[in-house]
Amino acid sequence: MKKMLAALTGVALTGLLLAAGVAQAQERPAITGIAFVRMYSADVAASDAFYKTLGFTKVSAGNGLERYGVNPAQWLEVEPLPSATLQTRMPEVAFTTRNVAALERYLVKHKVSVVEKRKDGFTVHDPEGNLIGFVQEGAVGAALPQSPSASSRRIIHAGFIVRDRAAEDAFYRDILGFHLYWNGGKTDTSVDYVAMQVPDGTDWLEYMLNIKPDADAHQRGVMNHFSLGIAKMSDAVEALARDGCTSKDCSKTQVGRDGKVQMNVYDPDQTRIEYMEFKPSGTICCSEFKGPHPTEVENK
Repeated sequence: MKKMLAALTGVALTGLLLAAGVAQAQERPAITGIAFVRMYSADVAASDAFYKTLGFTKVSAGNGLERYGVNPAQWLEVEPLPSATLQTRMPEVAFTTRNVAALERYLVKHKVSVVEKRKDGFTVHDPEGNLIGFVQEGAVGAALPQSPSASSRRIIHAGFIVRDRAAEDAFYRDILGFHLYWNGGKTDTSVDYVAMQVPDGTDWLEYMLNIKPDADAHQRGVMNHFSLGIAKMSDAVEALARDGCTSKDCSKTQVGRDGKVQMNVYDPDQTRIEYMEFKPSGTICCSEFKGPHPTEVENK
């Protein structure tokens, strides 16, 4: 009898937890994907020349901030480096939500402090101090020019160095509803990369784990990165050549641990831009994919 009651209690508890998760998801407004990634630049003119070779067109947003439209819902931002002592050159990743005011109330309810309120959104810090923005659907991106020569028209993920996965999971997974898309490592048994997919889309945030505290500027730039999606990598290579990218990086492709063809280029401040095919075509290491793959055109 006691065993039966214990089993029933366990089932009831599981049901309550599932119900709580569903209720929380219903309470939280949809988070549909990446809105923008912001980079610091020690030489804004050099950064502009670089992004031109990627096929993007600059629009000045005032106060030294430059924007580059990727598609009507996504863009890149570049601003002057405020201090040479700063270790990160990628100070913000922002996500799109369908109801920014309701999402702000939801986060405040969950004891997350708002750092800055903006015209079309707000920012918070995650547990490791990374600045995370949230932008109202339909804001900014649609007004930016879309270059016909762009090498990609989709930002599909961004990643940064993470020291405490459990703390980050408590924020991204438990509060915001992100879920595991894929994880893998430099070896078949290590976990060095954890892709956490947004709850209401296919873009993801990548935890870059096991990075030495004394990593140099190049290593930090490799880890603090963003990714441009492409259906066929040969199309990106052709576009980069057409737009004047003569670096050997602009044609050096490889298959990543997740089985996707990729190519890495670096901006003047050593931030890595990872071109990546939407779907895997090679051997997939370490774990299966647990979410849908992104596509070139996505309804956010």
